[in-house]
Amino acid sequence: MSYNRDKGAMGESVAVEYLISKKYRILKTNYRSKAGEIDIIASKEEDVVFVEVKTRSTTKYGNPGEAISKSKKRHIIKTAMFYLVENDDFNGNYRFDVIEILSDKINHIKNAFGVNW
Repeated sequence: MSYNRDKGAMGESVAVEYLISKKYRILKTNYRSKAGEIDIIASKEEDVVFVEVKTRSTTKYGNPGEAISKSKKRHIIKTAMFYLVENDDFNGNYRFDVIEILSDKINHIKNAFGVNW
């Protein structure tokens, strides 16, 4: 496994622990469809939350969340649609969050894509 993959897996693990501590229920990790991957799918109250985790050790190239391109957002949104169809889940509210992990700091950006259903 490469250094970046190891760092990414560690970041996702930290994000899962963080979400659990905030009373989210983890529904799925590393969900894959033909459209792409979603790092974490969680729920809290009536919301289903699709979470992209970005881990960095420095801000040399900007904040972690700034690395999410428009194309990546489209893939995540399409992948979320696959998940909803697969799970016949059309009765709640849905949003896209980003969890930035920078060294030992966690920044949870709710509704990061500006898309709510």
